[in-house]
Amino acid sequence: MRLASLGSGSKGNGTLVRAGDTLVLVDCGFTLRETVRRLALFGLAPEDLAAVLITHEHGDHVRGAGALARKHGVPLYSTFGTARAVTGKPAGFQNTLWREVRPGRTFQVQGLTVTPVTVPHDAREPCQYRFSWGDRELGVLTDLGSLTPHVVECYRECDALVLECNHDPELLANGPYPASLKRRVGGNFGHLSNEQAATLLGHCNVDRLQHLVLSHLSEQNNTPEHALAQIHRAVARGQERIRVAGQNHGFDWLDIH
Repeated sequence: MRLASLGSGSKGNGTLVRAGDTLVLVDCGFTLRETVRRLALFGLAPEDLAAVLITHEHGDHVRGAGALARKHGVPLYSTFGTARAVTGKPAGFQNTLWREVRPGRTFQVQGLTVTPVTVPHDAREPCQYRFSWGDRELGVLTDLGSLTPHVVECYRECDALVLECNHDPELLANGPYPASLKRRVGGNFGHLSNEQAATLLGHCNVDRLQHLVLSHLSEQNNTPEHALAQIHRAVARGQERIRVAGQNHGFDWLDIH
């Protein structure tokens, strides 16, 4: 099992998960042309994808999904609420192989087991995903404003975790965003701060983690240095397992043994 990223941040998101011969893309927040270009950097083409799994309808997660699915016949998976939210929009799922996912109900994409997880975010019916293959567990957890007991339980035991560290509260408070956007980002249905991400890790079996990827960092309200400083307090041992996903290049393949 392995994972990589096409890019992570407010300008576009896409996480690759491979288990054996099964390859899926979590979110497609780049244009079709840009998605194809970024896949090619990994030696991949859209036809290699068994599915695209969408977390929610915000543009940086869904921008190219409909076009990719229509042109290349890749199945799309999302909640019903997410599909309804993009109906009639350029990113909509009309004329695609769309399949509904229901939070809490696992499903299979070829040999990969997928569990959608409900999260608090300002979207119609958002979810994040946990992947199982054999005895290995991979969690993708971004775009949520607060930690719920359900979220903590679902991501407590992972071999690899892609975790949102969106903002530093002080940088957000003193940054360029208007007050309304600051309230949204820092609210219970916005994005996780570095401190909140560290709090989650305090409830997790961090010794099990082979890889911890800090993701969806705000370019205005965070820095890798701020995020790493906070997370290092929660993960005192094995800090070489921690890396930061970038907006332009994501991160290269990480193997889960």
